[in-house]
Amino acid sequence: MVYFRVMVKLITVHIMNASTRQYVILGGLLLATIACQSAGPKTQQSTAQPMSPQIASSGLDTATFAGGCFWCTEALFQQLEGVDTVISGYIGGHVGNPTYRQVIRGNTGHAEAVNIIYDTEVLSYEELLEAFFMAHDPTQLNRQGNDVGPQYRSAVFYHTEEEKRLAEFYIRRLKEEKVYAKPIVTRLEPYTTFYVAEDYHQNYFRLNPEQAYCQYVIVPKLEKFREVFAEKLKK
Repeated sequence: MVYFRVMVKLITVHIMNASTRQYVILGGLLLATIACQSAGPKTQQSTAQPMSPQIASSGLDTATFAGGCFWCTEALFQQLEGVDTVISGYIGGHVGNPTYRQVIRGNTGHAEAVNIIYDTEVLSYEELLEAFFMAHDPTQLNRQGNDVGPQYRSAVFYHTEEEKRLAEFYIRRLKEEKVYAKPIVTRLEPYTTFYVAEDYHQNYFRLNPEQAYCQYVIVPKLEKFREVFAEKLKK
């Protein structure tokens, strides 16, 4: 029932908004995605994520997304009920143990991304996909707003073939329904080594709410995100 409540909420909140069609279709796509789920269990690929054994034994799982500056992505997903921890880091490149200074040059192949550790009894991967596509613009190639470069690319780093299948289905439906005027450029990349970013990048918005970037970029995104996902936010 939670999915139907979300869809109704999207229609109610955004009925007069220019982007209403995107929100309504996204909510509907979530329903369709759930309906097409296979009944089989997830088969975990080999990854370098050191928390995997603990996650498996505690009923938690990990999703990995890149959608621009990880300060923004981290701040949004931290709002959702069922999200245990969000870790900012780098993934998808060819440089081992990269630093922030290296990554922002745009030549390491790495994207700024987040590992989202979530409770599968409270939050599903499909709901995280919904949040991901609402949290950023998947039609902007190698950028989000004024953050430009391949390190800011839109990408789903899938841990399993099931995650890849769900992401492919979701993107295909977005294209078929013509939700966006421009082509979706989100990449699907296999999860490899996730390098945890420097300490000062973790919980950035919570620790630096008055910083200019936070006020002018993150706060507007948060307000929109909280409105759309009002029923899924942490109390």
